[in-house]
Amino acid sequence: MMGLLNVASFVLGLTAWILPAMNLMRYRSNNNKNWITLSMLSLSACAISLCFQMFYTYHLVKIEDWTALMDTAGAVVFAATVLLVVTILLNAITLFVFRNKTAK
Repeated sequence: MMGLLNVASFVLGLTAWILPAMNLMRYRSNNNKNWITLSMLSLSACAISLCFQMFYTYHLVKIEDWTALMDTAGAVVFAATVLLVVTILLNAITLFVFRNKTAK
């Protein structure tokens, strides 16, 4: 059951990247009034994804699986950093693009 936290974290991480990408692809259409909602959902998906990783790490500590922690800690930190940085960049680009379009 706890292994599903990794799957859910991966799916939410992809969602965090897909939502701002959808925003940017819909830039030229006139139906882009909900770009703020999609950006907030993207940031929320990223936060929940990172939270699931913390829950899984806590589970490994609780069952005292120190070898799993030592083997995966570096990769988890790297993946979490990449997820956070890319999500912030995509949403910042979306904010910059739509802020200029909304102001006109």
